[in-house]
Amino acid sequence: MTHLTRLLAGTLLATSFATAALAEKWDMPMAYPATNYHSENAAAFAKCVTDATGGKLEIVTHPGGSLFAGNDIKRAVQTGQAPIGERLLSAHANENPLFGVDSIPFLATSFADSDKLWNAAKDAVNAALEEQNLVLVYTVPWPPQGFYFKKEVNSAADLAGIKFRAYNAATARIAELAGMVPVQIEAADLSQALATGVAESFISSGSTGVDSKVWESLTHFYDVQAWLPRNAVMVNKDAFEGLDDASKAALMDCGAKAASDGAAKAQDLTAGYLKTLAENGMTVAGPSDQFKADLAAFGTTMTDEWLKNAGDKGKAIIDAYKAP
Repeated sequence: MTHLTRLLAGTLLATSFATAALAEKWDMPMAYPATNYHSENAAAFAKCVTDATGGKLEIVTHPGGSLFAGNDIKRAVQTGQAPIGERLLSAHANENPLFGVDSIPFLATSFADSDKLWNAAKDAVNAALEEQNLVLVYTVPWPPQGFYFKKEVNSAADLAGIKFRAYNAATARIAELAGMVPVQIEAADLSQALATGVAESFISSGSTGVDSKVWESLTHFYDVQAWLPRNAVMVNKDAFEGLDDASKAALMDCGAKAASDGAAKAQDLTAGYLKTLAENGMTVAGPSDQFKADLAAFGTTMTDEWLKNAGDKGKAIIDAYKAP
């Protein structure tokens, strides 16, 4: 081997090592099944980032709670155990009431209203997340939430004593107001909880009902359109700041695309989910007048409670949302 050949070979090897050192692989834990539209959307986001950075930043998704359980994902990202993750934001309203703004019952009950509420809240929510060493990349709404039961329900009086799956502070509070028994259960464990009687009912979108094949245990879905909670994709702030400017831009640009695509997919799928529930033998209906009135009363109580807990920042969000 000539001196020049050795020099060129050494240069190529050094370049290879430098490229490898600069490349990053981020594992992204998620709570929902791979077939859920949130998970599919996140997988597309991950590919977008990997492609846009030429492999300099590779994101690998881990759906179904396979890497971290749902309730551990946000903490894992905060502490750097995972550089990025997806989590239902309102599940952490106990940390900061602003995280639960999307789950105030009967405040924003359509996709358009959900977007308006999020636009009013996102700056304050972003600031709260940044204080926890997190950078928000994007959010995507779930379809409107409805109640699942194993019997006909005509009023809140019919709910007393029912074991009710709670996934955030709002659902636990609804259970309390209605005289139900709240049981905290992650989405990945819902089917088993219903099959074994650990839970007898829950509130969620048609998406969760289809994912969990709830018709195997339950019989009724009431489309009360209580709220549209959001899943948030968050990055550890230190990991984000360690990226070069081009990778940061790619991450956020792909996030903006994922937000738009995910919201559109949620709207497209909503009616189909309810159709699937009905095709599998469930009764799918709106609430009775009495049940609707009872739920509205719960909503008034919970809105007042949220405003009290969220203080001036919360009031500013609601005022902005209600402004023409």
